[in-house]
Amino acid sequence: MTNADSPMPSTVQTDLISEDQAGQRIDNYLLTRLKGAPRTLIYRILRKGEVRVNKGRIKPEYRLRAGDLIRIPPVRLPEADAPVLVGQGILNALEQGILYQSKGLLVVNKPAGLAVHGGSGLNFGVIEALRQLFPGEADQLELVHRLDRDTSGCLMVARKRSMLRHLHAALRGDGPGNGVDKRYLALVRGRWPSQVRKVHAPLAKNNLRSGERMVEVSPEGKESLTEFRVVQRFGDVATLVEARPITGRTHQIRVHARHAGHPIAGDPKYGDDGFSAVIREMGGKRLFLHAVSLDAVLPDGERLQVQAEPGEMWERTLRRLAEE
Repeated sequence: MTNADSPMPSTVQTDLISEDQAGQRIDNYLLTRLKGAPRTLIYRILRKGEVRVNKGRIKPEYRLRAGDLIRIPPVRLPEADAPVLVGQGILNALEQGILYQSKGLLVVNKPAGLAVHGGSGLNFGVIEALRQLFPGEADQLELVHRLDRDTSGCLMVARKRSMLRHLHAALRGDGPGNGVDKRYLALVRGRWPSQVRKVHAPLAKNNLRSGERMVEVSPEGKESLTEFRVVQRFGDVATLVEARPITGRTHQIRVHARHAGHPIAGDPKYGDDGFSAVIREMGGKRLFLHAVSLDAVLPDGERLQVQAEPGEMWERTLRRLAEE
């Protein structure tokens, strides 16, 4: 019988899940357990049934329970020339961008353009960088949630499994307190009407032939709701809005903004190229979506309330818009 601290298995191994490990998804457990294994490999061995829980096949979204026995097959990874090292500039930016830290949690202001994790051609992301920044905690650090690569702002990273379980429950809406209140700022095309305060439209994922994932409004999609509030108008050219996602679907705010007729500046998938070009000429060379604040109750009853500044490029672009 082995545990999550065992090395990459060269023979079949069996892990016994403890109380502290319970609650996490099997795919996330395997990503931590099989350090360095690409996601494609994890999902392949799950799909083929090579990973078994209590002698049965399971899906990637299966949540582990205390006492579960996991069969892990032999895994061989391609030889790497050297471990990927994150550049000091990115490490410095993340360290300076720490908004909150305790024994159980880190909240960082993620830069735009930096993925939350490696994979799909990316050698590293925020989580790999933080594991390098805090080497003594490399096995404990786990993403609580995700942000799109080009979205900046508040990102929670758990330092303890108990914190991860607590915040996952809060994000699902079945934990103590009032869940997690996440607010975003977005710069959208045109004049957002004050009376449009909610976009309630079901969303469905659609993988294109190129492998690119797109999301679209569809009657067959999952229920999705975003609340919007006008923060500042820039004539009829653009509006700065606050978006509060009530559900947590992939690309939800971006697709709902487009569905309302006001796509987000700098969005290569769901945006308007002409509008994005206007904003880019003003110096806005990014996706204008920023996770500005988080509000949640922590396990000890403390209220987590953090805010993240969107950065100089964002502020400079808004000043230019205001001057037009």
